[in-house]
Amino acid sequence: MGRDADSAEQRDAAAGPAQRRTKSSEERDAAVDAQAAIVLQKGTLDDVIDGIQIGLLVVTLICLIFVAVFGSSLPDIFPVTRPVYDAVLGVPDLVRGVPAAAERAWAEFPRTADEAAQLWAVWGAWFGEALHGLPYKECVLVFSWAMYLWETKLNIRQRDRLHEVRRPLAISSFISRQVYLEANAYGLDKSSLALVRDAVGQVQTTLIIVYDLIPMLWYAVGDLAEAHLGLGAEYEITHSVLFFVAATAVSTVLSLPFDVYSTFVVERKHGFNKQTWGLFVSDAVKSFLLVVIFGGPLVAVFLWVIGVAGPRFYLYTWALLAVVQLLAIVIYPTVIQPLFNKFEPLPAGELREAIEALASRLHFPLKKLYVVDGSKRSSHSNAYVFGFFKSKRIVIYDTLIGQCTTEEIVAIVGHELGHWKMNHVPRMLAMAQIQTFLVFFAFGCFVGEEAMYASFGARTAPVMLGFVFFQYLYEPLGSVLQFCSNVVSRINEFQADAFSKKLGYGKQLAAGLIKLQIENKSTMNPDPLYSAYHYSHPPLVERLNALDNPHVARKTE
Repeated sequence: MGRDADSAEQRDAAAGPAQRRTKSSEERDAAVDAQAAIVLQKGTLDDVIDGIQIGLLVVTLICLIFVAVFGSSLPDIFPVTRPVYDAVLGVPDLVRGVPAAAERAWAEFPRTADEAAQLWAVWGAWFGEALHGLPYKECVLVFSWAMYLWETKLNIRQRDRLHEVRRPLAISSFISRQVYLEANAYGLDKSSLALVRDAVGQVQTTLIIVYDLIPMLWYAVGDLAEAHLGLGAEYEITHSVLFFVAATAVSTVLSLPFDVYSTFVVERKHGFNKQTWGLFVSDAVKSFLLVVIFGGPLVAVFLWVIGVAGPRFYLYTWALLAVVQLLAIVIYPTVIQPLFNKFEPLPAGELREAIEALASRLHFPLKKLYVVDGSKRSSHSNAYVFGFFKSKRIVIYDTLIGQCTTEEIVAIVGHELGHWKMNHVPRMLAMAQIQTFLVFFAFGCFVGEEAMYASFGARTAPVMLGFVFFQYLYEPLGSVLQFCSNVVSRINEFQADAFSKKLGYGKQLAAGLIKLQIENKSTMNPDPLYSAYHYSHPPLVERLNALDNPHVARKTE
């Protein structure tokens, strides 16, 4: 046995460099093929998705056959189809009536301030009457399932992309097949978790709405508060704060299994997770306590303002939340985040000198330059800028320093300074304020609607419950506004990239973006519709194409 081992070692030593390179190449090819098999493999979840899609197709074909066979007799045979049948038949009349309706609208369009006020009053009265008879619970269920089906369809489209094993030509020159497959395998695991999480969450939401579990929790908290604390119905604000804490605890418990699986299975499997169980539990407890400590008083002040401000409370609650958001921008990085991560000054050296020189060149008021121990929890990397007025700070993750060269990190910091130079943060804050105002203005239309409370099974009409119910109604509009925010964010990212390129870091930024894409195993070839709806940053290929364009962002001194 010893002689056989010795002879094998001697043969390996005698093998020429070409033979060793061939053996190494074969091993790499085998590893790539094994990774491709993982990406191509479709598991139980994919079989379920395929089965549902085939089932929907079969149902559609059956419906078409029934329509073709029974024709106009279909509503008489199946009365449940009558609304759909009448709606379809009404489409031609609706289309033919558009010109006349447009003409009437133009004739009635207000020309003076008095006419506008009268029209507003008429619409307001009509809207108020409509709210009285609105089937709130049914509307929420329809909205919720419509949003779930739409987003699930997008997730399935993205999943189909992740099952691809051939690299697109646009990335084949700088992304190896192994890296591409590893990113897709990571994306598939995250996609599986997201699909299961969304399905469970949708079932939970449906049960909560159908069985009136929100009012049930409200009254249970009230009974306990009265029995053990002597707090009656007159202590609505205290009751609301206790309800907020209970609801937060329930939400945390329901999401905990998915957080554990994401951290200790998916992230660990792909080499990202660095957390211990102790750190995970500590973070979870800290997060819950912070929500309670900051959220509880905010709920109390919010309800107090509504109580004293009258019908136009939305102006005051909007102003309150605007102040809170500005304070959060200051408090989070300086008070809250240090509870989770350690911030230290970036050591003296080439990187610090290069960043300080860039900040001086741009007249950026850099007060502190930190490195944060992101590697304590994850291998993902990042850099960001925060602060107000003449007190700005730059934070760089230690993982970024380990992944990129000095010039690449400076290019990435140049991108972040581009956001500052072009006032992207104030603009996004302004958009957030517009969205906040719309939320509270719309809430003002529903807060006193007794039909809404009754529809969800509430015996009384506390403001806190009304706001929870309203959030379900607001969900479709919130998704539309979030999509608009993502569109603006992607535009800002292109502009910040162009800014870094003008500084002379175009190639370095491109190299840094590629490295970050590889190190973070981000999706290399996302579905266009999925990325347009979900992504706040443009896909890598689009950013590289913009940086390569010779007519965009020429270098300036």
